[in-house]
Amino acid sequence: MEREVLLEVKDLEVTFGERKKKYRAVKGVNFKIYKGETFGLVGESGSGKTTIGRAVMRIIKTSGGEILYKGQKINGDISGELDRQVIQEIQMIFQDPQASLNERAKVDYIVSEGLMNIEKGISEKERKERVNQALLDVGLLPEFASRFPHEFSGGQRQRIGIARSLIMKPEFIIADEPISALDVSVRAQVLNLLTRMQKERQITYLFIAHDLSVMRFITDRIAVIRKGEIVEMAETEELITHAIHPYTRALLSAIPMPDPKHERDKKLMVYDPSIHDYTTDQPFWQEIRKEHFVLANKKEAEEYKKLYEC
Repeated sequence: MEREVLLEVKDLEVTFGERKKKYRAVKGVNFKIYKGETFGLVGESGSGKTTIGRAVMRIIKTSGGEILYKGQKINGDISGELDRQVIQEIQMIFQDPQASLNERAKVDYIVSEGLMNIEKGISEKERKERVNQALLDVGLLPEFASRFPHEFSGGQRQRIGIARSLIMKPEFIIADEPISALDVSVRAQVLNLLTRMQKERQITYLFIAHDLSVMRFITDRIAVIRKGEIVEMAETEELITHAIHPYTRALLSAIPMPDPKHERDKKLMVYDPSIHDYTTDQPFWQEIRKEHFVLANKKEAEEYKKLYEC
């Protein structure tokens, strides 16, 4: 049975600056996200992964390509009706729970601000009930609604941010490094919460992170991005166990190991872009293993295929 595509990114380009100061942050990116899955976008800081998430949210403008949501183009100029649909159905959980919450507003207002903008005729009683339920859904007490963000821990603030997204009843959530600013002890709680919400509400996620060990826990498929280009994409376990691109393998080698002896003995790989010779043989997107794609030229593709035939 063919899976339903909820979001499709086609030849996406994002450029900052003008003329001589132009910088291409995203270069011809393509991927599909299927309804109900968690799609991971992983890469180092500055790789363009957050830029893609913000482009989908229409926070930043695209300079080329298309972003299709339910088959409709949502980048560039769109109708007011489609804009309202995007605002309601696509939500974002930001990286820093402290910076993304208005410190001067009470939790009650923070959680329901989007709701009041979309459902203008909502009664005060229903609004409060929806806020209380959203807080309960993320494991917070309804009485927290009368407090300010600075009265909460980092993990609680991130839960408030999640409640703010969930109250809109979204179909698609972009989670931009949602646990990187949290203590290690709180990270698993937030990841478990996101997983539970997905099962209960059939939410689709674009999960952005730089840590492949976290991606293994929560994602169904992963795309690896470097300097604005996706270099590899596959199902999560396939990518972790059979990484092909040297950049992906370098990222995997940097994952800390729980056993001190193995951690001490492991070999850390450093990615060297100069190993690729693209002067005459240009790289292109191709399938090396079933549903496992990599950016490589013809010579590299032959080497990668031989590697996994052994």
